[in-house]
Amino acid sequence: MAKEEPRLSGSTRPLGAQAACALPLSIREGTGWGAGQSLGLELLRGGWGGGKPHQACMGGDGGGGGHGSLHPSPCGDHLQLFSLPTSTLPMASGQTYYGQVLKKSGDLQTSACVTTARLVPRHIQEALRNVHEEVTLRYYGCGLVIPECLENCWILDLGSGSGRDCYALSQLVGETGHVTGIDMTESQVEVAKKYIEYHMEKYGFQTPNVTFLHGYIEKLEEIGIKDESYDIVISNCVINLVPDKQAVLQEVYRVLKHGGELYFSDVYASLELPEEIRTHKILWGECLGGALYWKDLAVLAQKIGFCPPRLVTANLITVQNKELERVIGDCRFVSATFRLFKLPKTGPAERCQVIYNGGITGHEKELIFDANFTFKEGEIIEVDKETAAILKNSRFAKDFLIRPIGETLPTCSGCSALESKGIITDPFMLAGQSDSMKSRCSPDVAGGCCGITYS
Repeated sequence: MAKEEPRLSGSTRPLGAQAACALPLSIREGTGWGAGQSLGLELLRGGWGGGKPHQACMGGDGGGGGHGSLHPSPCGDHLQLFSLPTSTLPMASGQTYYGQVLKKSGDLQTSACVTTARLVPRHIQEALRNVHEEVTLRYYGCGLVIPECLENCWILDLGSGSGRDCYALSQLVGETGHVTGIDMTESQVEVAKKYIEYHMEKYGFQTPNVTFLHGYIEKLEEIGIKDESYDIVISNCVINLVPDKQAVLQEVYRVLKHGGELYFSDVYASLELPEEIRTHKILWGECLGGALYWKDLAVLAQKIGFCPPRLVTANLITVQNKELERVIGDCRFVSATFRLFKLPKTGPAERCQVIYNGGITGHEKELIFDANFTFKEGEIIEVDKETAAILKNSRFAKDFLIRPIGETLPTCSGCSALESKGIITDPFMLAGQSDSMKSRCSPDVAGGCCGITYS
């Protein structure tokens, strides 16, 4: 997957969150990877996502994060997928593929499960440039999922691959913070571990602040991840690939501290997917067959204990193949980034007025918190009770002056009241708005889904 592609998601890319192989495909169907299953699209259409060896899709951060590739077929213009006999263990196959078949990101022939990339602040650009070349070359992830306000935080990366994002984050959190990367591909974990000393010396850290573990994202307890031990969990097109998404979210909730958040990108569907889509070989391989109905995310979040999902970005996914359009029918897909916060059990929240003090590195003048709230330094903003609770009880508390709202709001040039139209929660609505604005966006301002845009 091309990490440097300077394009917006959604407009002209076919399949897999816009980035599919160029059809037609030359496919040799296998017999599936489990009793009673015959999906047959097992390996090259994309690895296994972040801890599920039987999930074939590209996404996440490399290794077990769900990245894959298409190999050119003898037909030249066609791309060929290969499948393995039932007797071959999927986990071992995935580890072999990511550890031996792919040697560098340039070996990938396509990109998929793309996510929105914003303008990358300069301090993040610099952190990425400090990552060792081999780590970067062996990194097969798409996009960049790095939230704000990271100093001294403990961060868990689900599907960390060769460790590129982990090493960038380890510099951003500082020596008193810590970053843990989880990946199901042992050879990728070994590549990441190989350069710990290199990066710590480059950063001037006396004690390593990054750890890499081999394991599965829905079984974090099995690899020793303790309760309430992390401030932030990140994930990039990986949870989509796990059939039991509730199990993943429950594990994330368990390991997050109160006030912590899951900051993640994934693919969502406009309706409950019928069996024909969920078991379709190509659609599964393109990260669409495993997509969650977008409304179900809020249901799962509430069931587990998270605050309602905060929509950050969303981009429509296009499918430019008549046969696949027939299978999909009225269903639409979107790639979206959400924030899920785990807050302490406190009394009922209330609407508040907040003022951002401009103290977050890389966001001193303006903090784009999500699709609904942008906080400018020194400006009074009225927020709903859920937003107020998050700002009060998360790592952002120190960066805001928060006060209750009286009977009437003060009138001033720097004051913005919460509009009556309400909060945008539908990623398809946001994606439609974004799509209509693309023609007005400069290419050097809008980020590519799979890439990084530098300012």
